[in-house]
Amino acid sequence: QVIVHDVNELTEKLFPIVEAMQKHFSAGSGTYYSDSIFFLSVAMHRIMAKEITQIIQVDLDLKYKTNIRDLFDEFDNFPEGAVIGIAREMQPVYRHTFWQYRRENPQTKVGEPPPDGLPGFNSGVLLLNLEAMRQSKLYNQLLEPTMVQQLTEKYHFKGHLGDQDFFTMVGMEHPELFHVLDCTWNRQLCTWWKDHGYSDVFDQYFQCEGEVKIYHGNCNTPIPED
Repeated sequence: QVIVHDVNELTEKLFPIVEAMQKHFSAGSGTYYSDSIFFLSVAMHRIMAKEITQIIQVDLDLKYKTNIRDLFDEFDNFPEGAVIGIAREMQPVYRHTFWQYRRENPQTKVGEPPPDGLPGFNSGVLLLNLEAMRQSKLYNQLLEPTMVQQLTEKYHFKGHLGDQDFFTMVGMEHPELFHVLDCTWNRQLCTWWKDHGYSDVFDQYFQCEGEVKIYHGNCNTPIPED
């Protein structure tokens, strides 16, 4: 069953919820109404009908090597308190973004590579447990402008990747809200940061063992042919 949603209608509902965070996580210098759609996942639980309890949200630049139905099984693996399933970012982008916080906190795991570090998240494949998002007092508190402001100040955070930046920043503070998907569910292919100052540590972020289930051709990277 396919239901088509009007982007303008969704944006109209989203804008009041995410307006405050757009200045922290958008590429533009200000808050643009149209940018709201890049924060759709953040507040999906507020604008979708109550009978919709789970949603998988995916980017367009993906190639599926397995049945997407198998991804729904991951909802069963959410630990108590988790509201979103998401894979780690596979480039040192957040090592770069959190540079000031990392300099002030040299022992931090923020921006460090897996398995022990906190490299941030990539929102190309998202499992949104809408019912859990509605029920989570903590998650909904984190959407409030004052909380967003507090966290961006604490981490000296200024991003441009929309929902991905929000989830990454929240994940540094409250990792318990997230079920981390295996890298094979979002095998990112972009290597931009390898040639922009991070070649020495790049492979620590980029490596991914196992049979790939979904390829993600982010930053216009070609996806391998079958």
